[in-house]
Amino acid sequence: MDNNKLYIGNLPWSVNNDSLREMFAEFGEITDCVVISDRDTGRSKGFGFVTFSGADSAQAAIDAM
Repeated sequence: MDNNKLYIGNLPWSVNNDSLREMFAEFGEITDCVVISDRDTGRSKGFGFVTFSGADSAQAAIDAM
């Protein structure tokens, strides 16, 4: 199990990869950040994933949210 990767749900349609990264950057170094989008329309599906470099950073984000 990857303790560094977080599922982020209920995102507004306006959130993109960069803004999601900005939201979670305060908790530690982010190695990957992606908002999942519909392949046909390109519109956000309202969720994404943030992967931190360490489990401590991921836990800090969970505790804060």
